[in-house]
Amino acid sequence: MTAEAHRRRTFWQILLVSAGLLVLTVISAGSVYLVNEARQDSKWVVHTIEVENQIHALLLEIRRAESGARGYLLTQGDNFKADHEKAVAAIIPALDKLTRLSADNPGQRANVEKLSAAIEIRLGQFAQEMTFIQQGQPDRAMVLVREAAAQDTTTRITTVANAMIQEEERLFRLRTANSDRSQTLAASMTGIGSGLVVVLALISIWLVRRSARARDEAEARLREAYANLESVVDERTADLREANDEIQRFAYIVSHDLRSPLVNIMGFTSELEELRGDIFRRIGGLAPVPANGPPLAPAGPGEVALEGADKQLSDDFSEALGFIKTSIAKMDRLISAILNLTREGRREFQPVKVDTRELIEAIVSTLAHQAAEAQAEIHVEPLPNLVSDRLALEQIFSNLIDNAIKYLKSGVPGEIRIRGRTKLGYAIFEISDNGRGIDPKDHQRIFDLFRRAGTQDKPGQGIGLAHVRALVRRLGGTMSVSSELNAGSTFTITLPIAWNESNRNRDR
Repeated sequence: MTAEAHRRRTFWQILLVSAGLLVLTVISAGSVYLVNEARQDSKWVVHTIEVENQIHALLLEIRRAESGARGYLLTQGDNFKADHEKAVAAIIPALDKLTRLSADNPGQRANVEKLSAAIEIRLGQFAQEMTFIQQGQPDRAMVLVREAAAQDTTTRITTVANAMIQEEERLFRLRTANSDRSQTLAASMTGIGSGLVVVLALISIWLVRRSARARDEAEARLREAYANLESVVDERTADLREANDEIQRFAYIVSHDLRSPLVNIMGFTSELEELRGDIFRRIGGLAPVPANGPPLAPAGPGEVALEGADKQLSDDFSEALGFIKTSIAKMDRLISAILNLTREGRREFQPVKVDTRELIEAIVSTLAHQAAEAQAEIHVEPLPNLVSDRLALEQIFSNLIDNAIKYLKSGVPGEIRIRGRTKLGYAIFEISDNGRGIDPKDHQRIFDLFRRAGTQDKPGQGIGLAHVRALVRRLGGTMSVSSELNAGSTFTITLPIAWNESNRNRDR
C-alpha cells in the first residue's frame, strides 16, 4: 500500500468517526428539543383543561348561590341561607383563580373583565335580596328578583362564560394538534437517526473488510521483498491485526452501542483514544526505513516516532479528542444536575418547625472560610420561624448566601445582610449584598435553567437559581430580585409561615 493510499484510508476512517459523532450530536440535540417541545405542548393542553374546568366551577357556584337565594326567599330555611352564603364566598376566589389562569390570553382577559363586571352586579343583587328577606320584606326581595331577571345579568354571565369555554375548546384542539405533531416529529427523528446509524455500521463493516484485504496484500509483499526480515514482518503483521481488531470493535460500537447517546459517546471517545495510538503506531511502523542509517527510534514506550504531516495529524487527533472529552464531561455534569433536580422534584416535603435564624447561622458558619477569603461580613438579623421542609430551606438559603459571597466585587469589602419580617401569614426574607449586581435586562434570565448573566468568571452550570425558585414555588412561595449593575443585589423570598398538607407538593 502506498503512503498516499494509506493517508487516504486514514482520512476516511477519521471522517467516519466524525460523521458518527455528528449524527449522535444531532440526534441528541434534536431529541432534547423535541421532548421539550412536546412537554411544553402538553403543558398548554393541561392549562386549557384547567381554564375550562375553572369556568365550569365558577358557573356552578353562581347557580348554587341563585338556588340558595331562591330557596331562602321561598322557605326562609336556614339551610338555604347557609348554602347561598357558602356559594357567594366561593365565587370571588374562583373568579380570581380564573383571572390568573387566563392571564396568558388577551382575548380571555377581556372576557374575564366582562364576566367580573356582570358577577359584581349579580353579587350586589344577591346582597340586596338577602337584606330584604332578613328585614322581613320578602315582597321587596321578590321585586328585586324580577328586576334582576329583567336585566338578564345571569344570562350575560352565562353568555360570556360560554364564549370563554368555546375559546378554550378551540385552543384545546389547536394545542392537541401541536402536541401530536411534536410527538410525530420526535418519532421521525428517532427513525431517521436509527437509519443513519445502520448506514454508518455498514460503512464500518466495509472499511473493516477493506482493511483486512489491504493487510493480506501487505503481508504478501513483505514476505516477498523482505524474506530475511521475518521478525519485522511478524511485528508489523501483529500491528495490523491489532489495528484490525480495533476497527472491528469500533464497528461493534457503531452497530450496537450508539443508541444511548451520552454513554455511547463516552465509550466511543475512549475507543478512539486507543485507536489513535494503534493507528499512528501503524503509520510509524509502515514508514520507509532510511536507506543509510538505522530506523527511527521510538518516541517512548509503545510509541513510534512520527514526522511531518503524520506528526501534525497525530497532534490534531489528540487535540480533537481533548475537545470531545471536555464537551462530554460538561454534558455529563449538566445531565447529572438535571437528574438531581428531578430527584429533588420527586421528594416528599416534610413540614417541621424550623428555627430560621439558627438554620441560617449554621449555613453561615459552613461558609465562613469563603466569606473570609472574600473579605465579607455576613449580618443575620432577627428572622421569623417557619413550619416548612428543613432540607428545602437549607438548599434555598445556602445557594443564595453562597452566590452573594461568590459575586462580590473584587477588592471591595463585602457586606451581606439577611433580614426577615411577617405579613398576612407569610414570612418575607431578604438576602442583600453590595456585590457586582445584575443588569435589569437579565433579572428573568438568571432564573432560567442553564442561563447565566454577566461575566462568566465563576464556576457554575446556571442551575442554582432555577432550582431555588422551583423549591420556593413548591413551598407555596414566590421569589424575586432587585438589582442594578455595580449596586448590589437583593433577593426577596416570600414563604407561608405554616406550610401544611393543604399545599403539600402543589406544584408537582
